[in-house]
Amino acid sequence: MGHKCYISFKQEDKDYKKKIQEWVDDDKIDMIDKSLNEPIDSEDEDYIMRKIREDYLSDSTVTIFLIGSHSSESLGEEEQKYIKRELQASLYDGKEGNSRNGILGVVLPDMYSAIYKGQYICSECGENHNAVYINNSTVIKEFSANYYLNNHGKCAYWEDDRYCVLVKWCEFEKNPNKYIDKAFDKRGQAIAKDVVVRP
Repeated sequence: MGHKCYISFKQEDKDYKKKIQEWVDDDKIDMIDKSLNEPIDSEDEDYIMRKIREDYLSDSTVTIFLIGSHSSESLGEEEQKYIKRELQASLYDGKEGNSRNGILGVVLPDMYSAIYKGQYICSECGENHNAVYINNSTVIKEFSANYYLNNHGKCAYWEDDRYCVLVKWCEFEKNPNKYIDKAFDKRGQAIAKDVVVRP
């Protein structure tokens, strides 16, 4: 039996969500879909978080966040209120039966060039590092704050310094279970104690 996954997405990217759901139906992906298909109609943030958590996220273990061109913090609080609440609810570690989800960010093709900027030579260590632009112009803060979480004074962020997992859609499509497992495993790693729910 696969992980129970919640898919957080912007309406503009619904076709990618549908594609993941087709993989579930075709047994390409070993997951149970716990996604919300209609937004909760309320202005009460605490109510929204409680309803999402209780009705959709309470027994899920991984949240798949689809990162498209409409998923950035810079588009404003009102525009992003639902995906922000969904990630906050996913990151929240409450009482038993309400534990934190692993977070898997799937970068959609229209965002490859905005996020992945190649490699650069580090002025501190002289090694090559990947230039990955996870910031307010590419994602909401709930993701970026937990992707670049704690580098402990090193010259770059390494895998152990991130709670959120990041993958391009083309790689996720080849082996979705691998990346869902990776996000699930983060829940039990030391970095989980540094997670920020409301950055």
